[in-house]
Amino acid sequence: MPTDEEAAAIVAAVEIAWPRAVAVVPPPAERWRWSGRWWSKPVPQRRRRPW
Repeated sequence: MPTDEEAAAIVAAVEIAWPRAVAVVPPPAERWRWSGRWWSKPVPQRRRRPW
């Protein structure tokens, strides 16, 4: 039978050696944030006509 100190050392060693579950979260998809803005249109379409 191990002593209290030996049992604590064994438990600590098992805790360190035991594999942990790791959740792998994929990074969010890169999206073009400004796709619907006025500056995404071609220059001739952005020009305002005076009439």
